[in-house]
Amino acid sequence: MNQPFVQRIYESHQKCTKCPSTSAVVDFFDEMMGLLFPPFAQMAIRSEDDLNEHVRSLMLDMDKILYNNLLDPEDSPERVVEAFFAGLPEVYDKLLKDIDATYSGDPAARNHDEVIRAYPGFYATAAYRIAHLMQNLGVRSVPRMITEHAHSRTGIDIHPGAQIGEHFCIDHGTGVVVGETTIIGNYVKLYQGVTLGALSVNKKDASIKRHPTIEDHVVLYAGATILGGKTNIGHHSVIGGNVWLTRSIPPHSKVYYQAQMHNTEDGQLDLIVLKH
Repeated sequence: MNQPFVQRIYESHQKCTKCPSTSAVVDFFDEMMGLLFPPFAQMAIRSEDDLNEHVRSLMLDMDKILYNNLLDPEDSPERVVEAFFAGLPEVYDKLLKDIDATYSGDPAARNHDEVIRAYPGFYATAAYRIAHLMQNLGVRSVPRMITEHAHSRTGIDIHPGAQIGEHFCIDHGTGVVVGETTIIGNYVKLYQGVTLGALSVNKKDASIKRHPTIEDHVVLYAGATILGGKTNIGHHSVIGGNVWLTRSIPPHSKVYYQAQMHNTEDGQLDLIVLKH
C-alpha cells in the first residue's frame, strides 16, 4: 500500500485511540435497556445488591465511552455520569407513559409487555429519551450514535436534540423522521412515514430552529410531511395521510386530501382536493 497513505491512516488511528467504538456505545445502550426493562436484560436480577452492582458497572462503562466526548473540555466525565443516572428516574417515568400511550392507542396491542418487546416505536423512543438526556448534559457524538443505532434497527430516525413531551406514540413507525429542532407536545401520535423536517439544509441555518412545532393532542397520519421552523400545528389537530404542510394551522384543525372521481372521455380521473 502507498506509504504516505499508510501514514495518514496510522495518524488517524492514533488520534482516536480512546474514542468509544460503535459497538461499545451500542452495548452500553442495550445494557441500559436491560436495566430499565427486564425483557431486554441479558441476565436475571436476583436481588437489590445485584441491581446496584449492575448500575455501578454501567456507570464505569459510561465513564469510559465519555472520554473525549464532552462539549466542554473542562467538564468531568464523573459529573456527567452522576447527573445522567440521577436523571434516569424521570426518563423511566416518561417511557412508562409512552408505553401506556401505545397500548391505549393501538387495538392490536395485547398488553404493556408486548409493547416493550415488540414495538419499534417504543424502542426508538427509548433510544431518543436516553440520548436526549445525554445530549442535554453536554455529551457529543454518543447520543447520535445511540439514536442512529435505533434508526438502523427500526427505520425510525429521531434526532436526540428534538424536544418531545409525554405520552408519545409512534405506531408502525417505519420511515418516521423527527428533526433536531422539532418540538412535540404531549399526547402526540405519529404513524409510519411522517416527516418533521426542515425547509432548508443550508449549513448556515444549523443554529436556528429549522423544524416544526407540534402542539398537544395532535395525530399525524401516514406519509404526512411537515416542514419549517416557523410551522406550528395547533393542538387537537389531525393531519391526514400524505399531506404536505409548510405553514401553520390553528388548533382543532383537520387537514387531509380527499380523492373525488370525475368522468372523462377516457374513463375516470382522480382529482385530489386539499381540505382544511
